[in-house]
Amino acid sequence: MSSRWLRNSFIYLLILVAIVLAVVMLFRPESGSREVALSEVIAQAQAGNVERIEVTGDRLIVDLRSEQEPVRSRKESASSIEELLRDNGVPVGSGEGAVEVTVKGPSQFGNIFGLLFNFLPLIIFGAILIFMMRQAQGSNSQAMSFGKSKARVFSGENSTVTFLDVAGQEEAKVELAEIVEFLKYPEKFAALGARIPHGVLLVGNPGTGKTLLARAVSGEAGVPFFSISGSEFVE
Repeated sequence: MSSRWLRNSFIYLLILVAIVLAVVMLFRPESGSREVALSEVIAQAQAGNVERIEVTGDRLIVDLRSEQEPVRSRKESASSIEELLRDNGVPVGSGEGAVEVTVKGPSQFGNIFGLLFNFLPLIIFGAILIFMMRQAQGSNSQAMSFGKSKARVFSGENSTVTFLDVAGQEEAKVELAEIVEFLKYPEKFAALGARIPHGVLLVGNPGTGKTLLARAVSGEAGVPFFSISGSEFVE
């Protein structure tokens, strides 16, 4: 039961994480800085308006002297912003009039987050598929188990319950003695053409010894005893 609960909890957690990742990636707010084309960045650098460029992968954060907020831009992954600036006559470095270029490696968290986002559709599909398969297996197992007897069997050969264990109920024990003889020697009654009764109904308030009497009949006759509740019997 606990292992099944853990498996279901893991599936629910996986689906929840996938949904949260999707919502965060789709609806995350963009930064307040505006995005410009790379050609405009080069033109601003040629005009001496670029103070600093921070490079993270293919993303550029450009600090302009004429604006308080930095602007964003992108370059090709294989190209170098320093070479592009030098090819267009823009000095690179920390001197006066030069553009300071800082290269930062992508964060490990960003790589993991990007990888998860790339595999997000597959994760969601797999989680939903596993969830549906487990639901189908649960339904099939319930359908297959429906109608099966839930009775508990007690062997009558080694039973320790007999009529001696039943206090009182002398009249009931006398009546049930005939049933015991019928169960012990069915061939004798079959030779006379008698048929065993379909059952005996024991009526009484709870706790008056009906189940004990039934077990005593089983012990006296040496036949198995089946114990089942009323609701399970109806099912």
